[in-house]
Amino acid sequence: MQGSLGEKIGEGGTSDVHAWAPGQVVKLFKAGAAQGFGWHEARMTRAVFAAGGPALEVLGEVRLEGRFGIVLPRLDGPSLQQLWETGAMTSEQAAAILAPLYNSVHKTPLPKDVFCLRDWFGALSRGTGLVPEHIVTGVLVLIERLPPQEVLCHGDLFPGNVIMTAEGPRIIDWSATVCAPAAFDLWRCHPNLKELAYAPDDVDRAPAGALNAALRSEYARLAGVSPAALAIGPYLPILRAAALAEGALSALIPRERLIRRLEADLGAKDA
Repeated sequence: MQGSLGEKIGEGGTSDVHAWAPGQVVKLFKAGAAQGFGWHEARMTRAVFAAGGPALEVLGEVRLEGRFGIVLPRLDGPSLQQLWETGAMTSEQAAAILAPLYNSVHKTPLPKDVFCLRDWFGALSRGTGLVPEHIVTGVLVLIERLPPQEVLCHGDLFPGNVIMTAEGPRIIDWSATVCAPAAFDLWRCHPNLKELAYAPDDVDRAPAGALNAALRSEYARLAGVSPAALAIGPYLPILRAAALAEGALSALIPRERLIRRLEADLGAKDA
């Protein structure tokens, strides 16, 4: 793949984004476990793009000094998160951008390679080793009982993964792509997921709650469903367990407290 490593223009927990060639960037994954994470992201991005979904085209794959990288089109512009957090955009305005993006994802035909929710959570929880086995088992049983209302879900479509380009908003980072109910995808967007895991009764507080509430309302209108159909109830234990698996823990609340809460959710006890 022709190109050369240029200036770093972005950084995340598992990767760095560098200029690569004119109109292109390379998302270069950090050494270790992130290598497999990067390969999975490339595969999911390709699958959604091929299905006609709102993913970027993967232009190529590279290895640089032992690190795996994905070559993608360059997107210039601030993230929706930056505009929202600085007050340049209200929660209602941000929701009016996010809701159609969610709708377009959920209307995309399901690619065959995307994990179902059960397999997605199983891989996530057992991949990190942060979730006790009895909690994993309880969540998998809960998932089996959910009604089959599965659509293509981005899995991490929060405002930071939307780039506001001159041509319109574009979605990035398809590593958490999953086949799941639309409501699950919407709640995964919550801008402060770790607080959602600990204090679900407070999720409608401003400012994060205001964005999430506006998003659910606008999405329900666009999709022609009742807002009640997008309630968090059935998915809260799964969201909590995913937060535990991802290490999205509040420094103020011990991990053990979340485990106890999950045990209460699931009626599960460590044998």
